[in-house]
Amino acid sequence: MSTRKRLERSTDRLLLVAATPDDLRAELVSPSNLGFLLNADIPADWPPGEYDRKAQVFFRDRMEQTGPSAMGWYVWYAVLRAQPGIKATLLGAGGFLGPPNGTGEVEIGFSVAQAWQAKGFAKEMVGGLVSQALSDRRVNRVVAHTSELNIRSRSVLEGNGFHVAGAGTETGSLRYELHRDSTGVL
Repeated sequence: MSTRKRLERSTDRLLLVAATPDDLRAELVSPSNLGFLLNADIPADWPPGEYDRKAQVFFRDRMEQTGPSAMGWYVWYAVLRAQPGIKATLLGAGGFLGPPNGTGEVEIGFSVAQAWQAKGFAKEMVGGLVSQALSDRRVNRVVAHTSELNIRSRSVLEGNGFHVAGAGTETGSLRYELHRDSTGVL
């Protein structure tokens, strides 16, 4: 990681790194620029899933508009920690659509690069992000939306204690929720 102070959270295998506007600007120029800032290899198919250029621009703009208080409420990079013979590798991105709203709700999303899917990394990343969100006393509920047909995403959410709370915002989608009082985190 670079020498500047970063907001980070560790899980068993991952280092979750909160994006800065500088990270997002670098990433929009070239994923390799982001790799340099994170001191991590970047998958050839970066960015993954719904974390596309449109999302990157949205998050960069929101962080620039909101200022330092936005740190940690938008994109987090999931970096597989270096191991003997393996360099640190960026394998996913996740985070929130912004700080908690007036009712204490945040919405989470996540994507993992193809080569790193089905290895438990999405579940681990979401668990770390949920813990990060719930460390803020203003957060009472974490929500997510996914397609009814996206079994992997549904499994990740359910494996982290989320439950189906009804139809999602788009046709064929579900709304998942995790409430502070159901997590044991007080």
